[in-house]
Amino acid sequence: MGSGPSRPTLLVVGEAPGKTEDEGGEPFIGRSGQLLFKLIEEEVGITRADCFVTNIAKCRPPNNRPPTAKECEACRPWLLEQLDSLSPDAVLSVGNTATRQLFGVSEGISTIHGQRFELNGVSGIATYHPAAGLRSPNSVIPMIREDLRILKSQLSLA
Repeated sequence: MGSGPSRPTLLVVGEAPGKTEDEGGEPFIGRSGQLLFKLIEEEVGITRADCFVTNIAKCRPPNNRPPTAKECEACRPWLLEQLDSLSPDAVLSVGNTATRQLFGVSEGISTIHGQRFELNGVSGIATYHPAAGLRSPNSVIPMIREDLRILKSQLSLA
């Protein structure tokens, strides 16, 4: 369902558990998560301990495919309950699936990364999934860094 403090600075939302996360019982504990939290610490000045980390879909889809809209919608009540009970200062959506489902947009992440959104009164920013940064570090990681700087400046974090 997620992991982190009961009153986080940042709610980080991905799409669904991967194999490592499914086996480890926590979101973003594999290579992608390590990269993401390294970048968050460097650019925003907060650590994973300051973040509650969860996913749109709470269960791992078969064959590691992206979750369907129906699967995401089935899990949405839990996500909204988490948002309400945690009262984070901000939300960071990571990747296309999480951003589209979380903020109700149809555009892809390459178009809307770094833009500010709102979810139930909490401001948020969308960025690339760190897996894209692992695949294309020279082009994607600088964009993630810029999005995180926008998150910090617009939302007065850290």
